[in-house]
Amino acid sequence: MEIALQVVLIISSVLLVLLILLHRGRGGGLSTLFGGGVQSSLSGSSVVEKNLDRLTLFVGAIWLIAIIGTGLLVRVGG
Repeated sequence: MEIALQVVLIISSVLLVLLILLHRGRGGGLSTLFGGGVQSSLSGSSVVEKNLDRLTLFVGAIWLIAIIGTGLLVRVGG
């Protein structure tokens, strides 16, 4: 069970990083350093952005559950 949770944790961590990097920059910061500030943003969000937000939240929830489950298994087993 612990190995399965660790595999889920690794996969969800990589997915979460990739999904966060897919988001469009919304302001100053590092995104403007690489030319992100030059593009004009359209008002509102597209369907793709909303689905990306939902998918990111879903993977984040799986990541959180895997973290808590791994912590509980380590605590009980140790």
